[in-house]
Amino acid sequence: LGMASALDTLCGQAYGARQYHLLGVYKQRAMVILTLVSIPLAVVWFYTGEILLLFGQDPDIAAEAGTYARWMIPAIFAYGLLQCHVRFLQTQNIVFPVMASAGAAAAFHLLVCWLLVYVAGMGSKGAALSNAISYWVYVIVLAVYVRVSGSCKETWTGFSTEAFRDVLSFFRLAVPSALMVCLEMWSFELIVLLSGLLPNPKLETSVLSISLNTAAFVWMIPFGLGSAIR
Repeated sequence: LGMASALDTLCGQAYGARQYHLLGVYKQRAMVILTLVSIPLAVVWFYTGEILLLFGQDPDIAAEAGTYARWMIPAIFAYGLLQCHVRFLQTQNIVFPVMASAGAAAAFHLLVCWLLVYVAGMGSKGAALSNAISYWVYVIVLAVYVRVSGSCKETWTGFSTEAFRDVLSFFRLAVPSALMVCLEMWSFELIVLLSGLLPNPKLETSVLSISLNTAAFVWMIPFGLGSAIR
């Protein structure tokens, strides 16, 4: 989410300057970089249980969180690609297909989550896997739209080797953007982590997780409306 924010600037400038082909180049460059960045993050997620134990978390909570994180690993790669597609379309004022795809993916997620969690009996593993599947479906739908839609015929001209050039300019924008988002989100997540050190960690972490997710649900409204000024 943070590093993909660099596309708001790069694609916005290219679109305003009528250098439409550059939007596709920037998107490809971001997709390559975010995929590579996702690899070390996936390693961290794989060892989430062990990391939480090092921070003194309850063993049961650490084990369950570690299992959930491992099954969520496919989602991290999909999410990076998803943000590239979303910003690529938003900077062209193409928002309805993004909204429609998000709605379809959300409905699909409910079905898959129910099937995996309850019907297949996978529990939290099924919930994590359903997230990953839904994100990949969302990515595929947007990728197909970009490929076949006439709205993107000038901005998406196919894969180009230009995507592997001038990578540092992308990092100059992406890294500060990522730090801003991380510091903002970590201030919330740190509270949940600290709640695991309280006398009744299973209750405290559950309460805080529900409360913060409710707050995030409300926060998404102004965050989404803020996309209009990008």
